[in-house]
Amino acid sequence: MSKNRRRRLPRGRHSTVRNVPLRTHWLLLTALVVSLSAALLLQGYAHHMFDTTADGAARESGSSASVPEQIRSGGPVVEGAAGRVAGPGPKTIALTFDDGPDPVWTPKILDVLRRNQVPATFFTVGAQVSAHPELARRIVEDGHQIGVHTFTHTDLGAASAWRRSLELRESQLVIAGATGVTTPLLRPPYSSTNEALSDADWDTVVQAGQEGYLTVLTTQDSEDWRRPGVAEIVANSTPRGTDGQILLMHDAGGDRSQTVAALEQLLPDLKKAGFRFATVSDAVGLPAPVKPASTIDEWQGLALINALRASGWVLDALGWLLWAAGAISVLRAIAVFVAARRHVRTRRRPWGRPVTEPVSIIVPAYNESAGIEAAVRSLLASDHQVEVIVVDDGSTDGTADIVEALDLPGVRVIRQQNAGKPAALNTGIAAASCNLLVMVDGDTVFEPDAVRMIVQPFANRRVGAVSGNAKVVNRGGLLGRWQHIEYVVGFNLDRRLFDLAECMPTVPGAVGAFRREALLRVGGVSDITLAEDTDLTMALCRDGWRVVYEERAVAWTEAPASLGALWKQRYRWCYGTLQAMWKHRGALTQRGQAGKLGRRGLLYLLMFQVLLPLLAPVVDIFAVFGLIFLDPVRIIGLWCAFLFLQVLMGLYAFHLDKERPGPLWSLPLQQFVYRQLMYLVVIQSVFTAIAGSRLHWQRMERYGSLQVPTPGSAPQPPLPQPPPSYEQPQPGPVPPPVQPWPQETHDVAPWPPR
Repeated sequence: MSKNRRRRLPRGRHSTVRNVPLRTHWLLLTALVVSLSAALLLQGYAHHMFDTTADGAARESGSSASVPEQIRSGGPVVEGAAGRVAGPGPKTIALTFDDGPDPVWTPKILDVLRRNQVPATFFTVGAQVSAHPELARRIVEDGHQIGVHTFTHTDLGAASAWRRSLELRESQLVIAGATGVTTPLLRPPYSSTNEALSDADWDTVVQAGQEGYLTVLTTQDSEDWRRPGVAEIVANSTPRGTDGQILLMHDAGGDRSQTVAALEQLLPDLKKAGFRFATVSDAVGLPAPVKPASTIDEWQGLALINALRASGWVLDALGWLLWAAGAISVLRAIAVFVAARRHVRTRRRPWGRPVTEPVSIIVPAYNESAGIEAAVRSLLASDHQVEVIVVDDGSTDGTADIVEALDLPGVRVIRQQNAGKPAALNTGIAAASCNLLVMVDGDTVFEPDAVRMIVQPFANRRVGAVSGNAKVVNRGGLLGRWQHIEYVVGFNLDRRLFDLAECMPTVPGAVGAFRREALLRVGGVSDITLAEDTDLTMALCRDGWRVVYEERAVAWTEAPASLGALWKQRYRWCYGTLQAMWKHRGALTQRGQAGKLGRRGLLYLLMFQVLLPLLAPVVDIFAVFGLIFLDPVRIIGLWCAFLFLQVLMGLYAFHLDKERPGPLWSLPLQQFVYRQLMYLVVIQSVFTAIAGSRLHWQRMERYGSLQVPTPGSAPQPPLPQPPPSYEQPQPGPVPPPVQPWPQETHDVAPWPPR
């Protein structure tokens, strides 16, 4: 991909450029991320912090020294703030059901109660109410009493004070939203009789009383949670005397078929024995505790229910998207691996007779004083006949003067007013004297055989352009290593796939070769996109030319050395690629070489360079969600498996490029900084495209990493010195003159065009 260049606007055209600061989309992205995080947090809290341990399961019993004696020996209904207790009258049974509502068992139990005309009290879990509000409404409409059993069935005795309040408040809100009533009745999960209260339990009862709740304990446990059999449930539920009882049963939390069957037998039997059934409040003589909810509470409850439902839908959608993204990523890795192996085998066969005709090398330069000498000398060190044309695009740092002062044979300098890189390239194309052209950035140095290697595919008349192998020269530091990995693993592996599929979308500006005839047919280098190299390559494909990758043509280029410079470069690359994709979208419906670009190349770019990066923030948020609420071992295992796949691909790519695998140690760190930066670039680019804003050409800062060839040096990254006997070849036959490309400049159009 080419490097950034600054571009001046022609006089009188400033009014046509919209330089709108894109702030709104970051606010929108932040809002979306916050909303998604909140939805997942709500869903995670409601469902993945849900304690599914049975109420009657064994628990560690702590000290009970702080529990007042009148509470321990009193009735099961406790007003914790005042220390008062109450119990049911003789031969009165308050039938209570915990853990619901359940979509399967609660309706069956309600049907049994209706047939036997028995009222009951249902202590509901807030998360269950939010999932099945219609069942909560039916409980109230059928004349039963509704109570609170916390929001996530958590052990309140082990919870902090703030979480106790949250559990009770959220439960109360969803009950209000679902039924239109509020209730002060509370049964803490894992509670039983008064005598079993520990100090922590008593703190819960006191705090609940201070917040307006009556704690309802039990006097008799059916133990249906153990599913011991219908007969035993009936026996456990039958009073031993005439004392009133608050009987514990369950309408959720597992298979409750035994509870339903036991009720069918128990209710008629107890009625015959002279027992009456009542709600908790009626059993202990309390005035009607359940009140109509306030409008505010009801609306807040409905909002909470809808938020929980929406978060559930979001989680389901994310699950499917992540499975799809994971499957596609694995298939892509397999496809790239297979394509790379096949590409290696196909490149062992020669293209045809060796190409020996001379080559014109065009070097567009704007303020390239830091590396232009190294670049030019490396080109002259080629083992192929070349002429070098340096087109100085109005540099202000003496770039042209440096080249002219070298006084090297076979090197021409053309000066022009600053008009942008495409105009500089077109100037060089017009001035070139050879039929084969190589375009190279001014911050790039070639290996001695790079020119010879990159022109060999032109032995095939179908080939109109060749992509070379650009390598990062400044690999120091993490940022340099990460870009080195990206060039080798990302760009080069993809180019092998594109080559085999005959849908190469980009010949990088750093090292690319072109057939002059092909350039003439597509009208030269266009400047209506910011990625002129991608635009040109796609135009060649649509014109029927084959574009291939020659990995043996190696050039060394400077990569950005700071996050800010990297952001600017990749922002322009990505935005320019989007522009080029939109410009050449017609290839989707074309046939032949153009159709291959459209239905293979463009769809590949859309899926893996646009859509998947847009999903990356969602993946990261979901990973954090999984670490907190799901199985962290599984999440870490999946991440490690994904990383292992990347390492394998990296090792293979480094092997193909004959690179040492040492930099791959930084691959795990790359996932936490570099990847996030890249998907933020995609997000910025997409929003820029949608907004139709215009970008200016920008020049990347040069660091002077490239070195002038010296005797005995080698391109690691210094360049090799040509053999002492080497003589600069003379240019080949001059083809018929061509008209120069138009030099006028215009603003870079927005994408999509309006």
